[in-house]
Amino acid sequence: MQTNTERGKMTRIRLNQEYRNKIANRMRVHLEQEDTQEKQKYDELKANQIDINDNAWKTAEQIVRRHYTEDDVEKAYYLQNKFENVSTIAKDSCFHFHYMGEKEERDYDNNVKIVPSTIEKHFDFRLSGSFDTDNNSSYSNDNNYGYALFRDELKAQEDCNPDILIEQEGKDNNPHKTKYTDNNNTYLGNDDKGYGKEWNEKYQLDLIGRDYCRDRSIACTKEEFSFLIQWKQAKGQFVMAHQKWIKSILDQMKEIKVGLKGYKYLDEALELCTELGLNITDAEIIRTNSTGLVIYNPKNLAERIKGMKNKNSSRADKIKARILYEKQQEEYAYKDIN
Repeated sequence: MQTNTERGKMTRIRLNQEYRNKIANRMRVHLEQEDTQEKQKYDELKANQIDINDNAWKTAEQIVRRHYTEDDVEKAYYLQNKFENVSTIAKDSCFHFHYMGEKEERDYDNNVKIVPSTIEKHFDFRLSGSFDTDNNSSYSNDNNYGYALFRDELKAQEDCNPDILIEQEGKDNNPHKTKYTDNNNTYLGNDDKGYGKEWNEKYQLDLIGRDYCRDRSIACTKEEFSFLIQWKQAKGQFVMAHQKWIKSILDQMKEIKVGLKGYKYLDEALELCTELGLNITDAEIIRTNSTGLVIYNPKNLAERIKGMKNKNSSRADKIKARILYEKQQEEYAYKDIN
């Protein structure tokens, strides 16, 4: 005759790949919603983006309008509209600004000397504009900023993934990456539609000259130049915050998937979820659609994963956490022996 314990073991639901995928998907959503230090930093910087772009744009507009006055623009449009062969003015969102500064050179005796030099950089206000302070190309695009800024909007679309560039970092181009970057870019739009069109139209001016912004480098003050460099750096810091947050989640998901792969039963996986703050039942996993080989104790694995976020902890906190982890390891080892 079977005991209650034996019957209970027989009713345990085995964990198959479908269930593992469902739980992993639920955990990814849960981790993205957690109020971690990494997410807080991302949210904090995101809230500042409109202001920093608007303030930088005011500076850029002042520089441009000192060089190309409103009266100049009016005359240029008059000539362009009057003569078919005149094409001298157009709207643009990227500029080359420069100021007269100094740089170090060495003479024939290899002695350092300071000489006057034109310091020039490219500043692109388009949504996909490069924010790399070392990049002076007029043709560089960078989608990281748009993906970070409109992450929620992209996340809400079925075939878009705002984190794709982070997930694919270090990998060669592949169909998976191409699919999502193409979908992201199509949804955001450029000069033709969507958020890209709205953004680019907000940050554009009438400029006189040839088609390429490098052909019309405009003089500014050193202070204005430095302010715009800080603007590019602030955009880069926001992108880095997005990357750090998502990388933290990816690190946790890697551990979670290793653990799920080692578990045999659904209740073990659900225990891990509970330890990580996600309360779901076996019925939810069985009913819903699905969108390492070391077996970890669920509590142990949960603590390990929790340690992958809020990385701004003090050294004392890290030592304390390590001592606690080692103590737990000893306790579990003792239980296994006995």
